[in-house]
Amino acid sequence: MNKSTVLIVDDDMDIREIIKLYLINENIECIMAKDGSEALERIQNNDIDLIVLDIMMPQLDGIQACLRIRKNNKIPIIMISAKNEDSSKILALNIGADDYVTKPFNPLELVARIKAHIRRNTEFKEVAKKDKSKIQIYDLSIDLKSRDVYKGDEFIKVTPTEFDILKILAENRGRTLTTAQIYEMVWNEPFINSKNTVAVHIRNIREKIEITPKDSKYIKVVWGVGYKIDKE
Repeated sequence: MNKSTVLIVDDDMDIREIIKLYLINENIECIMAKDGSEALERIQNNDIDLIVLDIMMPQLDGIQACLRIRKNNKIPIIMISAKNEDSSKILALNIGADDYVTKPFNPLELVARIKAHIRRNTEFKEVAKKDKSKIQIYDLSIDLKSRDVYKGDEFIKVTPTEFDILKILAENRGRTLTTAQIYEMVWNEPFINSKNTVAVHIRNIREKIEITPKDSKYIKVVWGVGYKIDKE
C-alpha cells in the first residue's frame, strides 16, 4: 500500500517539525513549506494527499494560498491558526478549507483529523472506482468517479468536503439528515459542538448550486432537524 503524503505549511519551523514527527510515526510521508508561495511550488511538483496550512505567514498567507489552491485543486486542506474566533473559522471554511484547528493544538488530535480526512478521501475514490454511475438530481449531475459536479453544462467547483456532503444527501434522497449525522458520516468522528462547521459547508454548497437561497431546488433546510434533498 502506498504511503500518504502530507504537505505541512507553516513559517514556524518547530511546528512543522513537531507535526512531521507525529506523522512519520503514523507512516505518513511529509513535505514542508515555510509559506504559501513555497506550498504552491510543492503542489506542482509532488503528489499531495492533504495539506496542513497555517493562516498567518509572510510572503503569501494561508488565506491567499487556499484561494489559489482551490482554483485548480481538490486536495483536502486543514487550516491551523492561533485565531479562535468563529469569524476566522467561518472565513477559512468559506474559501475552501475542509477543517480548522486552533493553536495551540494537541498533535495527536491533529494527526487523527489528518488520518480521518485522508481515509475518507481514499474511501470515496475507491467507491467511485467500483461504481462508475452518476447521481442525477434534476439538472445536477454528481460524478462519483471524477468527483465532479455539473449543473447542466456548467462545471461547479466544490471542495472535497462539499462534495462528500452533497453525495451523502443525494444518496439519501427523501430522508432528512441531522447536522450530527452529516458530520459523523463525513468527518468520521463524534459530533461535538460542530454545528457551525456543517452549516457553513451547506451554505457554500447551496450558494453554488441553487438559484437563490430562498428558491431552493436541491438542498432543503428542515428547520430544527437538519437537511435533505427531496425525492423526485
